[in-house]
Amino acid sequence: MQHTTRAIPARTLPVISVAGLQSPDPQARAAVGRALHAACSETGFFYCIDHGVKPELIAAVFAQSRQFFALPMADRLAVHKNRSPCNRGYEPLRDQTLEPGTPPDVKEGFYSGPEKPLDDPAVRAGRFNQGPNQWPAALPDFRAVMSEYSTVMTRLAETLMRGIALSLGLAEDYFAAFCHDPLTTLRLLHYPPQPARPLPGEKGAGAHTDFGGLTLLLQDDSGGLQVRAADGTWLDAAPIPGSFVVNLGDMIARWTNNRYRSTLHRVINTSGRERYSVPFFHTGNPDQVIACLPGCVPEGEAPLWPPVTVEDHLRAMYARTYGR
Repeated sequence: MQHTTRAIPARTLPVISVAGLQSPDPQARAAVGRALHAACSETGFFYCIDHGVKPELIAAVFAQSRQFFALPMADRLAVHKNRSPCNRGYEPLRDQTLEPGTPPDVKEGFYSGPEKPLDDPAVRAGRFNQGPNQWPAALPDFRAVMSEYSTVMTRLAETLMRGIALSLGLAEDYFAAFCHDPLTTLRLLHYPPQPARPLPGEKGAGAHTDFGGLTLLLQDDSGGLQVRAADGTWLDAAPIPGSFVVNLGDMIARWTNNRYRSTLHRVINTSGRERYSVPFFHTGNPDQVIACLPGCVPEGEAPLWPPVTVEDHLRAMYARTYGR
């Protein structure tokens, strides 16, 4: 079935200032929680502003990303993620298919995550997506910039999870265990322009929901992100300078029995130029059990999903989209 696309003002998606979550005033924090409740219930997407991430760091991340994807292919392939036991490193163009039944995605990427040496107990035990990163030798500042950004984004994701707890009427620290020693993924993405004559269904990133807890997306000014509305249309979510686009992943939908939405979205780069984006995935502690929260299941009904650990859920999602 074909779905129409319509451009919408950027502010059709909620714009939420999260500065209040850092306030000592509980009323200020509760106000952000109320705004998050509306956004998570209705769209599962919102723009996050007043987040405190320095513009200089954001600029450095984009600069290093562009430099990486401009490296000779031999340099990129030297850190191919197939060389990594934990899915870290370079992902070539058309390596992933997010939307079943469509051609592979017209994008290339680079994965990094929390740095753990080979002799770390979790790595020795073969825990999923845990281990050392691969770093491009040709870019001496790349590792430091991405490591700093990952640290900052982990803190911001923890702050947002406190807000999510408040939005659900839970204790502010309800998700503290989920946020302890979390699996996170920083992913640099490069989208060439949409082919002039694309194959049927071919696009930058096929329609999908995200696997984990929260996604914090940094996007350039090219546009291309589209969010599926309840009526089946695709809404163009235009970039707002200085903001992150935040969306909920499948685990939050499972946790809330679909009270909070994990919404389909896709990327079609019709700008005619290169598009760069930087999603940060906060997936949580691998041992956390995702079971329906109290009060999210109507009386007399069963939860929509059985309990699952973060790690088992993540393994299943990778198997589905990479076919292995």
